[in-house]
Amino acid sequence: MERKAVPILVWVGAVIMAAACCCPILLSEAAADEGQSSKSSFEDNFDIMWSEDHFKTSEDGQIWYLSLDNETGCGFQTKQRYRFGWFSMKLKLVGGDSAGVVTAYYMCSENGAGPERDEVDIEFLGNRSGEPYLIQTNVYKNGTGGREMRHMLWFDPTEDFHSYSILWNDLQLLFLVDRVPIRVYKNNGKANNFFPNEKPMYLFSSIWNADDWATRGGLEKTDWKRSPFVSSYKDFSVDGCQWEDPYPACVSTTTQHWWDQYEAWHLSDSQKADFAWVLRNLVVYDYCKDTQRYPRLPDECSLSPWD
Repeated sequence: MERKAVPILVWVGAVIMAAACCCPILLSEAAADEGQSSKSSFEDNFDIMWSEDHFKTSEDGQIWYLSLDNETGCGFQTKQRYRFGWFSMKLKLVGGDSAGVVTAYYMCSENGAGPERDEVDIEFLGNRSGEPYLIQTNVYKNGTGGREMRHMLWFDPTEDFHSYSILWNDLQLLFLVDRVPIRVYKNNGKANNFFPNEKPMYLFSSIWNADDWATRGGLEKTDWKRSPFVSSYKDFSVDGCQWEDPYPACVSTTTQHWWDQYEAWHLSDSQKADFAWVLRNLVVYDYCKDTQRYPRLPDECSLSPWD
């Protein structure tokens, strides 16, 4: 996760306009089954990374809570690594004044922020009460990121659980919210320095303080009088190629699975309609349009998400 600000566009007016026009949009039809939901306990799938005393579960073990206070946050990771697949979780984000607080849900090839890591990020950037959450996505290849996009959401993510999913195969990375594609990140089918397709990854989630950059570029600071800040999780779902050293058999047979077949290599017609709506109404920042930051746009920016 890249702990720094990206250039902030003038977007307050866009927030108000989009919020005013937002109505329920056509959710994409399921192109394939969501995978195998794990109804087992937290311990069956995950390990706590730090601050176990900031982690709690519901009585039945099906809802998990991470908390942040002025001493520390908390995080967990899957016991297994995967290379390609479908990964989904339902989250309910910190309510009220959450400025400076980041809830991260991401995949990474390493336990730490190593210089050669691959990483796929979804980060929820807290805000002052009454203002919208932003969801930031980013992609790293061999330690290089800087591929941020930021979106508004068309609902309040603090009121109820919503699903956040990653579809990963050798042709594309698809970021989805309640099955609606919000970002399509394509591969070009050649050896390159932008698409992570070689290293298996763990899935992580954490809550932490990032008031040096997360809200209005660090202008809004965390109000610790409102702590602890709590994010909630349930219904982890994974259907992927589970890694085994030196390599698993499924590396050579991924096309036998729905998440690496023709229908998962590009958007369906209904997904294209949803994605077009997202592009028109919810995009706050796109590095591929930031020519001040990138006078020569990165190679991947030339790839069409519609193919």
